[in-house]
Amino acid sequence: KMTVAIVCRLYVLVTLLGYAHGLNVVIAGGTGQVGKAILPLLSNHDVSVLTRNSFLASAPNRVTEVFGYLGKTFLEKNPHVKLRDWDGGDLLDIVGQDWVGWSDDVLKKADVIVHMVGGFTEQRKMAAERLVQESYRLKPEALHITVSPVEEDIPLLTPGMVTLKTKRIQDCEDIVKKNCANSVCLRLEVYKMDELCEEIRQAIDNWSP
Repeated sequence: KMTVAIVCRLYVLVTLLGYAHGLNVVIAGGTGQVGKAILPLLSNHDVSVLTRNSFLASAPNRVTEVFGYLGKTFLEKNPHVKLRDWDGGDLLDIVGQDWVGWSDDVLKKADVIVHMVGGFTEQRKMAAERLVQESYRLKPEALHITVSPVEEDIPLLTPGMVTLKTKRIQDCEDIVKKNCANSVCLRLEVYKMDELCEEIRQAIDNWSP
């Protein structure tokens, strides 16, 4: 009886430790406004943020608007968050070699991959294709979550060419839906930041690999 009791306690302990460890979450585009809001809510998970320049994204002060930025202080307050350079889906628009090996480093162990690359340019679609392609090769069972604004918010965010931007968002969602075994496509109201972040957090927390 004592042996059974010990085994049961060990099982409960191992289970609790597993829950405490959480998931391996990869976020592409996590250095923008939404990323900065959602990252502190994911402290139960190990989070890798893909960025095109981790050096600038983690600097004490922001020196350029070209790249995303979290900052040294933010990262110190959120030790569960790590930055990893990647190519952003565009091999013609990168400098240096820090991005090499990014997919093997983070996607092999990824349980959840969140698509939050900002903007509505062709870059958004290229990033989605790259994430799906590499994930299919390394961790096809991972959950892909796309985060996009509701259609009504698109002209408020960036006026002009709304039809083209809407199509690009739909194309990204279609790439994920058609090529990933597990996917969730979120359409959120960007000016309701608390609700937006809560929906993303729930989508991640509810996933059981």
